[in-house]
Amino acid sequence: MLHRHITPVGYSSVAIDDIISRGSLRDWTEMRDAALADSEIMQRIGRIARARAIDPYEQRYHLWMHYVEKHRPAA
Repeated sequence: MLHRHITPVGYSSVAIDDIISRGSLRDWTEMRDAALADSEIMQRIGRIARARAIDPYEQRYHLWMHYVEKHRPAA
């Protein structure tokens, strides 16, 4: 799904932020699958989610922040 007319195909920071805030379950599932396949996407999701999770009412970001923490690859 295209979000906010974002031209670059893929998971840029802007696209990730838009998917978290406005995406459907299908969008989330596709992003999750991409993140599990690419650690750079997972890190990008974590950075965006942590930055927005400062607000306790941004629960979608809290969910993604905890998801990334749980699925972070072992060092």
